[in-house]
Amino acid sequence: MLRKLIHILFLPCSKATMLMEKRNAQTISRKEDWRLSMHLKICKWCRAYEEKLKILDDILKRTLSQKENIEINDSDIQGFKNKVLENLDL
Repeated sequence: MLRKLIHILFLPCSKATMLMEKRNAQTISRKEDWRLSMHLKICKWCRAYEEKLKILDDILKRTLSQKENIEINDSDIQGFKNKVLENLDL
């Protein structure tokens, strides 16, 4: 019960995942970083999502840079993620 209440007060999962995406593309404020850190300490699902996000980013960077021999920056990856989210209608 207390864990669920803290989970809601600090940051819901939907906002936590968006902050993780934002953090990958740019810097986030100290308050956002603190709230995300607190959320990740109590939410095992968002920790798992964060790990998968890191793996996906690494795979995308390696695959695209090997095939086309081009430099992939974080904004390119974030643009790709935004297009995927739009198509998923989240």
